[in-house]
Amino acid sequence: MTETSDYLPHLVYDAAQVGALDSRFINEFGVEGFTLMQRAARAAYDELAQSWPMPGRLVALCGPGNNGGDGALVARQAMAAGWQVTLMAPLDLSKASGDAARAFEAFREAGGEIHDFVDEPIQADLIVDALFGTGLNRDVTGPMATAIDRINEASGRGVGVLSIDIASGVDASTGRAWGRAVTADTTVTFIGLKLGLLTGDGAAHCGELAFDDLGAPDALYEGQPHVARRITHRDLRHALPVRPRGAHKGDNGHVLCVGGGRGMGGAIRMSAESALRAGAGLVSVACHQDHAGAMSQARPELMCQGLPDDPSAPDARARLDTLIEGASLIAVGPGLGHGDWGDALWQRVLESERPLVVDADALNRLAKSPVEREHWILTPHPGEAGRLLGWSTADVVADRVSAARTLAERYQAVVALKGAGTLVATPDELWLCTQGNPGMAVGGMGDLLTGVIAGFAAQGMSLAEAAVFGVYVHALAGDEAAVDDGERGLLPSDLLPCIRRQANPQRP
Repeated sequence: MTETSDYLPHLVYDAAQVGALDSRFINEFGVEGFTLMQRAARAAYDELAQSWPMPGRLVALCGPGNNGGDGALVARQAMAAGWQVTLMAPLDLSKASGDAARAFEAFREAGGEIHDFVDEPIQADLIVDALFGTGLNRDVTGPMATAIDRINEASGRGVGVLSIDIASGVDASTGRAWGRAVTADTTVTFIGLKLGLLTGDGAAHCGELAFDDLGAPDALYEGQPHVARRITHRDLRHALPVRPRGAHKGDNGHVLCVGGGRGMGGAIRMSAESALRAGAGLVSVACHQDHAGAMSQARPELMCQGLPDDPSAPDARARLDTLIEGASLIAVGPGLGHGDWGDALWQRVLESERPLVVDADALNRLAKSPVEREHWILTPHPGEAGRLLGWSTADVVADRVSAARTLAERYQAVVALKGAGTLVATPDELWLCTQGNPGMAVGGMGDLLTGVIAGFAAQGMSLAEAAVFGVYVHALAGDEAAVDDGERGLLPSDLLPCIRRQANPQRP
């Protein structure tokens, strides 16, 4: 059964885990490898026929491995359906063995010819990318690199690209692009959903996803390890039930948002408003005194406390202490700035015993002076994660799973590593968000996320649950806000009414 990206499986695997599932299917369930290859080709061709229903010119680029064998069998089916098919091989296919060699021979027996790859523009209506499968773990070089360049050049001219199992050049475990990678319109993947399709560079290269389990029984997956769980709407509906009729504001927590230094009041206001829209019963703001009056006028539901240039002065310190004592949880960092004002607030927040959601300028302070603490959520983007770990941003992007897990262990925190395919690392599990869109890559989106997470935690979710479902609702809101007017030009404030709707999944 082929599924759209809205209905992908719940569990996500790395390359080795999918390889183990594949071997188990063959060795323990008695299905021949070539039979699985035929099923994969049939599933891929079904997707091809649905997305490109009018036969035309098809070029299949195949490597010598099993992924290339899949491509040869897809090309064979396309040829039988009336496509004008050319199969090209950048590498010597005499090195092919086993099921792959059998697939290439089947293509020849059906009347197909295999041509050496020629470094010139590809003239086609559709390209089938079957160069690399899930085993790639080094930079792409030589003729395969040239073939990828030609595929992407053709894609830029409007030629359709269908990748088999994963876009060639993408690491199936991490989503890293190994030097260069195919940019596909659609990728059809099999047996187990690979993490690399959904995070890092993979999310941009693999296009729309279709999944087929190739007839695998449920027993194949029982007790087998996985790397992550996808966050789904079913999970959300369970986490956010309809409120009881007798609920009052005290049941829904009190969030204190700390930040908004001079000239940066908008950041903490967005965090505070999103906490309200996520359902927090009360939200207070500790910000620079320049912003408190305007913020209260613009959003009277916020209880704003303006603090002077020296927030450690006795009167200011007493007012901040009162706010902290009344809070269920503190969100700190947006607009905190880099000066002494932000330093003083950060130190006071750290001294408190309240759970924390830490973002932006607070994360940069933590990177400079790491501390041990419990009961907190860190929400870094890759650059902030790199500073927290002492890694380069490129290293974080290349292996987001290791980065998220290492942060969670080093700081004893729940970690939401933002970006395409946001990962939430909890003490026991890794969660993956497959919602969201490129329009959300704009300043202020992270401030909203901080508020949503804080709002959920204040309402009684565990910190892990708040991070998981805060990330998911934030992403759903971004997708909803982009529907009518598009992704480009999307503003964080556009998401606020959508956050409210997505935080009520049980609504009629």
